[in-house]
Amino acid sequence: MSLQQYAVVVPVKPPAVGKSRLVRATDDDRRALAAAFALDTVSACLAASRVAQVLVVTDDVPFAAQLGRLGCAAIPDGVSGDLNGSLREAAAEARRRWPDLVGVALCADLPALRPEDLDAALAAALPGRAAFVADAERVGTTLYTAPYDEFDPRFGVESREAHLDAGALEIAGDLVTLRRDVDDTEDLRAAAALGLGPHTRALV
Repeated sequence: MSLQQYAVVVPVKPPAVGKSRLVRATDDDRRALAAAFALDTVSACLAASRVAQVLVVTDDVPFAAQLGRLGCAAIPDGVSGDLNGSLREAAAEARRRWPDLVGVALCADLPALRPEDLDAALAAALPGRAAFVADAERVGTTLYTAPYDEFDPRFGVESREAHLDAGALEIAGDLVTLRRDVDDTEDLRAAAALGLGPHTRALV
């Protein structure tokens, strides 16, 4: 029996407006880091054995082309200002392209992500049921997966609680690199201690 395969949707803000909380960095540094985070996240997805396709959602056309050269597909953000709406629309597009896969939403700011952590999380998801991975602080969410028919992510403030309230299964396990999203300088230090991907490591 073959392993269930997944289509990972990665929402990427244009690097020019991303990572505003890296307060000790210059604007140029923030742009470069935001781009590097996304490149390393997507690269890890593409290296995961359970990931068959990656679909990036971004309005930055040149950066979409750069991401595409890694081997993923890219579409514009169709629901500006509404992350969950964008993810639902992107999952619908993933379903149109790859109906046999299961949808996954993944944050783009996981520069230390290792493919084996992503594979372990997807292996722990129960068939036919929504599931998620909480961030390192156990407040937010870094990954959400559900069958296309039930794909309804709740990213945002206190999203862990929102996903639990919606009946999604919380995926357990260390999964340290999958939980370590980066919003500020302290997060970046914590990610660096785990081992950064090559694009981010070149900058830090």
